[in-house]
Amino acid sequence: MQTITLKNPFDMHLHLREDIILESVLPFSARTFLGGVVMPNLKNPVSTAEDAIQYKNQIQNICPDFYPLMTIYITPTLDESELKKAKDLGIKILKLYPKGATTNSSNGVDDILDSKMLKLLEIAQDMDFILSIHGESNGFSLDREYEFLSIFEFLAKKYKKLKIVLEHMSDHRSIKILEDYENLFGTLTLHHITLDLDSLLGKGLSPHYFCKPILKTPKDREKLLELALNAHPKISFGSDSAPHTLENKLKDNAAAGIFSAPYLLESLIELFDKNHALENLQKFISDNAFKNYALDSKDFVEKTLTFYKKPCQIVEKVTTKDGQTIIPMHANKMLSWSL
Repeated sequence: MQTITLKNPFDMHLHLREDIILESVLPFSARTFLGGVVMPNLKNPVSTAEDAIQYKNQIQNICPDFYPLMTIYITPTLDESELKKAKDLGIKILKLYPKGATTNSSNGVDDILDSKMLKLLEIAQDMDFILSIHGESNGFSLDREYEFLSIFEFLAKKYKKLKIVLEHMSDHRSIKILEDYENLFGTLTLHHITLDLDSLLGKGLSPHYFCKPILKTPKDREKLLELALNAHPKISFGSDSAPHTLENKLKDNAAAGIFSAPYLLESLIELFDKNHALENLQKFISDNAFKNYALDSKDFVEKTLTFYKKPCQIVEKVTTKDGQTIIPMHANKMLSWSL
């Protein structure tokens, strides 16, 4: 194939940050994606409906044609009245962070299975929310997602009508749980289906490949890539693109996150083309998301993109208005497809 046309790409897990960084990184996503599920773990978390609407307005003031699907950060103070406000404003996704699990998660939930949290999730189920979870324990880094699977199973059994999303799957042992429970779904990133622990550590430390959940084994990468290439019906693409300044990536206790937003679709086309699976890419980057998240195409202005087999190059860096530097995934890499 020399051309491919994609319709309504959606990024179902996206970090846009705030202020100057938001202004610098959002155009990369808006260039090719119709919209995305915007994560709420800002320095001041998006923990109320009002916060979410203010953040949505900031995003659309920068890129009016980008549709942000807002999320509410589950904190210990979230209650039924706030859920009702969110629902009335069209917000349908709640984001659960175990306390301390990743960037800006200090406001997260310490005990997910305490009675107050379980009551809140029961209310969320009754209101038809989607529960998006960063599913990691505080154990050994390579086993954190696996150790968290028991909580996914408990919640899936207890709340059979609640859609639960296992975000940024990184461990092949998580795959079976999607088959076992009808109400469990997942998202996959570009980095977890193309990189492994050697990418981070094999030839010396590469801080721009440090993320959470951490990159894992070649077997994990291969099994997750197989899910993506086959456009497994329970899987949606979610980049988990997470920009950090160069200063924060290189300091002690470095920030976790891979900034993959520049040229994401070109990279995915190249990957699917190489693996003779281009016919499944539309499902992976759009169709599955519309189905799994119950999105209605009538709510959006259709976005159709045509890519050609013509080389392009990922930018070397992004410089913010105040002179900070953000390094993208695979900076300077040549790709074989162009918009």
